[in-house]
Amino acid sequence: MIKILQMNLKINGKDYNVDVEPGMPLLWVLRDVLDMTGTKYGCGVSSCGACTVHIDGIATRTCTLPVANAEGKEITTIEGIGLAGEYSAVQLAWIEHQVPQCGYCQSGMIMAAESLLDEIPDPTDEDINNAITNICRCGTYNRVREAIKTAAQKRKDPGTLLGAL
Repeated sequence: MIKILQMNLKINGKDYNVDVEPGMPLLWVLRDVLDMTGTKYGCGVSSCGACTVHIDGIATRTCTLPVANAEGKEITTIEGIGLAGEYSAVQLAWIEHQVPQCGYCQSGMIMAAESLLDEIPDPTDEDINNAITNICRCGTYNRVREAIKTAAQKRKDPGTLLGAL
C-alpha cells in the first residue's frame, strides 16, 4: 500500500503543501508535482549534479533525496536565484564567459557555484575543483572556473551587477 502524506515545503520563499509519498525524491516533487522544471534529472544516483538545489543554503543533489528529508527546510531552486528580476553575479558571469554549450547541466552548476561563493567568497582553483563536482558532458570546466572567479569579483563590487531578466 502506498502511503501518501501532505508535505509542507518552503521553496524560493513560498510555502507549498503537496500530497506525495514521503520517499519520493525531491527532484520529482519539484519537476512533476510543482512544475519547477529548472532543476534537471541527469543520472538518478546523485553523481552528476544536474539536480542540485540549495537546502538551508547547502548545495544538495535531489534525485535520490526523499522529500520527507526536505520538509521544514528552506529550499532554493534555480528559479529562486537572482533578485526580483535581476541576474545574480554567478548568472551574469555565466553569460559573460559563455559557459554553457548544450546547457543541460547549467542549473545544477550555477547552484553549486552559488553555494561555493557563499561559503568561500574568493575561491582558489583548488577550492573550485573540490566544490564543483558536477558533470558537464560538453567539458566547459575551464569556463566554469573563470566564471566563478568573475562572479566572486562581481559579488565584491555590486556596481558591476548589470542585467535584468
